[in-house]
Amino acid sequence: MQETPLTELIQQRTKKLENLRSVGIEPYNGDFQPSDSTEEIIQKYGELDKEHLENTNINVSIAGRVILLRDFGKASFAHIQDSRGRIQIYLRKDILGEKFTLIKNLDIGDIIGVKGRLFRTRTNELTVEVNDVVFLSKSLRPLPEKWHGLKDIEARYRQRYVDLIVNPSVKEIFIKRQQIIKYMREFLENEGFLEVETPMMHTIAGGARAKPFKTYHEALDMELYLRIAPELYLKRLLIGGFEKVFEIGKNFRNEGISTKHNPEFTMIEFYVAYKNYHWLMDFTEKLFGYVASKVCGSLQIEYGDYMIDLTPPYKRVSMYDALKEKGVPEEIMKNHNLASQWAKQKGIEIPKDSSLTKILDEIFKEIVEPELIQPTFIIDYPVELSPLAKRKKDDPELVERFELFIAGREIANAFSELNDPIDQKERFLRQLEERLQGDEEAPEMDEDFVRALEVGMPPAAGEGIGIDRLVMILTNTHSIRDVILFPLLRPETK
Repeated sequence: MQETPLTELIQQRTKKLENLRSVGIEPYNGDFQPSDSTEEIIQKYGELDKEHLENTNINVSIAGRVILLRDFGKASFAHIQDSRGRIQIYLRKDILGEKFTLIKNLDIGDIIGVKGRLFRTRTNELTVEVNDVVFLSKSLRPLPEKWHGLKDIEARYRQRYVDLIVNPSVKEIFIKRQQIIKYMREFLENEGFLEVETPMMHTIAGGARAKPFKTYHEALDMELYLRIAPELYLKRLLIGGFEKVFEIGKNFRNEGISTKHNPEFTMIEFYVAYKNYHWLMDFTEKLFGYVASKVCGSLQIEYGDYMIDLTPPYKRVSMYDALKEKGVPEEIMKNHNLASQWAKQKGIEIPKDSSLTKILDEIFKEIVEPELIQPTFIIDYPVELSPLAKRKKDDPELVERFELFIAGREIANAFSELNDPIDQKERFLRQLEERLQGDEEAPEMDEDFVRALEVGMPPAAGEGIGIDRLVMILTNTHSIRDVILFPLLRPETK
């Protein structure tokens, strides 16, 4: 059977809208206030049998969107859905009287409010026998009958409001996302951390290696950057006397879009005085265990074909040892030409004029990172890759840093913080040289941060966790767009 064109369906619904108004019914009424929800009704009365419901005469008042409608002439069945579930309603002409004419103008997608008594149908389904109905919002655009599958994936992201209506599992992902944030906050607050807010607009793009987004402030006649990380401001708070701080918020990086990257993303960063990265690894294991047990009820998490085990302790291995474990010859780690040739043979793209360290980093990303399925701390990175981290005492070419990988994804980045102002200034100057040579991701010199370090920052440890990626793991989703309500998309072509 040929489908009715969308424009014709909209015209039909618009005609019904006019019909309602012609008989004095306001299709966008705001006076109805439900006293019950579908979830509450099912929790309270879902176990009651037919006889009990008939004898007790339980009345409810609910509002929601019509998602199923069956018209039998003098009676209609419908399902309405609110934020936490759905329930069947029964509409009869002999009960509703003149208001039953309203039902003839009802479509799937409309939002209505109903009052009535609970009963069970012959098939034993808990149902509301409606004695009063109010139109709350007439839907002019029909909901799609089939809204799943790869062909509709961009439409789902672009019209998330429809995706949430017709795919209840999507709504559950975002409910779980907020639970994850809630329990991360709860864990840190229970550990004595103070939540703070730092600027979103920075005069200097610092705190990470990334290309920033630029904006402009008219009144001050100055260029600003959307923050790529809150790190340098949070460290200023350690200098000011706060010993445990954290921030949950958006960061912005002017990079490509993929299943792992969105230019606007959410992170939690926290800093604690008088601790180091060894303490922070133990702390991270406790944090992840707490959140997983609260949200998922277990430390064993199904993710794709894998069963991820978040039970401590997690494996800890140095970056160089991890390379060797995956078959990278030790001799190439000391020779630029050999490393470059080896990468080329493996089909690994290396940016022009890359140092040996950066070549090894690219090899790590291609060879090692995808294989880190179970939680693994990769520790002890080269100084060149970690300009804000403290050097190791026994090997000053390395720093006290770790990245946590789960399911082949970097989930967290942390280190013992560099609090030596002279060393920090020298590293900033080296990065400035890289920037002048064309590296857009190299941070600028932050003179005020160096000045703050000169005041004196206590030894400290700090960590950033990508909330979007953690949500992916704990909800068994495989694209970052599936855990961001409104991911960045190109504008629609008209």
